Formats: sequence, C-alpha cells, structure tokens
Amino acid sequence: MVFKEQTFHGQQPEAEAEYANRATLESAVANALAVAGGIDASDVEVTAEGDEIVLSGNVGTVDEIERATVIARTVEGVHTVRNRILLADSMVNVRH
Repeated sequence: MVFKEQTFHGQQPEAEAEYANRATLESAVANALAVAGGIDASDVEVTAEGDEIVLSGNVGTVDEIERATVIARTVEGVHTVRNRILLADSMVNVRH
C-alpha cells in the first residue's frame, strides 16, 4: 500500500485546530475587555492573526485605547497587540 501526502489542489490542508485556537484567543481577549473596568469595549472588535491580536473599533477616550492594549497583553497566548482603535469623536469629524 502506498501512502501519499494529503493535499488539496496541491496545497497542504490547514489544520482546523488553528481556527479553534484563534477563536479561543479572540474570545479570551474579548471577554477580558468586557469584564475589565475603565473601558467600554462594546464597539471594539478583536481579531487574532497567529499569536498577534488586532483591536479595532471605537472608544470614548485615549485612556480607553491604551487600557485596551494593556488588557489584551495580559491574556495568555497573546504575544503582540496591534491597536487600531479610534476615538469615537474623531470618527464623527471625519465623516462631516
């Protein structure tokens, strides 16, 4: 019997465990932001790209932007945080 390496259109299939780990990491960071004091993270989106967390969305103050980064870094498994959160007021000014 001959065993051939499994491929999909000539490419290695991606492991579903990677997606599960990414979703788990995203959920852990989102939960940490939700329960932390000093930040309203209701408009913050958390995305995992490998072991990097990307934060995007809007908050009300600069302090909340900085706090979001600090909170995300405390979550186990997070190695890098890219913060793309904007001030909610600055978004209003950009649209007018």
